[in-house]
Amino acid sequence: MSSKAQEVAFDQTLVARFKGGDQAAFDEMVSRYWDRIYSMVHQLLRNQQDAEEVTQDAFIRAHRGLVNFRGDSAFSTWLYQIATNLARNRYWYWWRRKRDRSISFDAPVSHDNETTLAEIIPADVESPGQASVTQELLDNIATGMEKLGAKHREILILRNVKNLSYEEIATILGISVGTVKSRIARARESLRAKLGDDFK
Repeated sequence: MSSKAQEVAFDQTLVARFKGGDQAAFDEMVSRYWDRIYSMVHQLLRNQQDAEEVTQDAFIRAHRGLVNFRGDSAFSTWLYQIATNLARNRYWYWWRRKRDRSISFDAPVSHDNETTLAEIIPADVESPGQASVTQELLDNIATGMEKLGAKHREILILRNVKNLSYEEIATILGISVGTVKSRIARARESLRAKLGDDFK
């Protein structure tokens, strides 16, 4: 049994325990998925406070909705779907509120966190010479991602950052696998166009 299959089977056991009245099963789900959900939401919203609130809200909604969860998809896919929808809503609210302000890549991610966007993407390299080239490329990719439309950025994060399968992404976004593949292709093409020679 693959590790993915083992994970799905373990989640099914936790869901069954929760439906049987075992509240500790939900606490276990939270500890298993909190970091993964927070990480995805933070990459979509790029704001620590918003990401924490959306992650909390996703688990609150999952807790409420789990009694009706039929298991048509994996629990993790269902949870990502809830979090993605909440992040989308928050993103559009944030975009309407802040669209007049430009965001510097070297600015702190939020008023209570001095970490910059540039620091969030680490450079895993050996020499200082390589580090500057790689960091520059990563900075350019991150800047290019900023310029993408929300749908394209979202699908690249789900595929390239979260390493989800086409099927999982299709379920999360409520679109067909074919649409997922074509949207990823268009998103990558759009990112390449924005990055120019750096991303051949």
